[in-house]
Amino acid sequence: MNLDLLTELKEAGVKLVAVSKTVAEEAILDLYHEGQLDFGENKVQELVRKYENLPKDIKWHMIGHLQKNKVKYIAGFVQMIHSVESFELLEVIQKEAQKQDRIIDVLLEVRIAREETKYGLDKSGLYSLLDQYIKGDFHHVRICGLMGMASFTDDEAIIHQEFGLLSEYFIDIKSAYFPFAYYFNEISMGMSSDYNIAIQHGSTIVRIGSLIFGARNYGISV
Repeated sequence: MNLDLLTELKEAGVKLVAVSKTVAEEAILDLYHEGQLDFGENKVQELVRKYENLPKDIKWHMIGHLQKNKVKYIAGFVQMIHSVESFELLEVIQKEAQKQDRIIDVLLEVRIAREETKYGLDKSGLYSLLDQYIKGDFHHVRICGLMGMASFTDDEAIIHQEFGLLSEYFIDIKSAYFPFAYYFNEISMGMSSDYNIAIQHGSTIVRIGSLIFGARNYGISV
């Protein structure tokens, strides 16, 4: 377990979401006892199981693709949903959060990578969603910023360009849609392979798994 990385990120003023997908609950507890509270999961079923079994002051982040019919399973406890990529999903989160009488913080996922397999909103979809959000009744959803994933490449120039683009979107959207919103202050970008570049471009949240927990064991029962 890489505890030096926790210290490095804390000194940089960046929040770490420890990506715990496929990670055994014992390893999560070990990191929790070192003071780490924010953990991220990609699959709803695994997230719900770990929430039920682990300490209730853990702050769970949904960082993977989220289907609308599964929002109800996490609406009662999730700390933040990083992967909102449609207005329809935002509407479902609003509906389920209202049932729970709570406000759910979300990030809009923007497709900045060149790979077509990546999820996320393109530029026109991003601004269209924001226009609808501003006009709508979303008292139980709070858009706190943007999330994006860079291309899987060894070419750092491409990664710099893509993270720089997400930062530009954030600055523009902050000015145009959330000029007085104290909560719109998050850029979630950067993973194990590129978090240093992300921090250079203003990332406030990094999502790191293997650098902390080691190589994943996809054979564990989840």
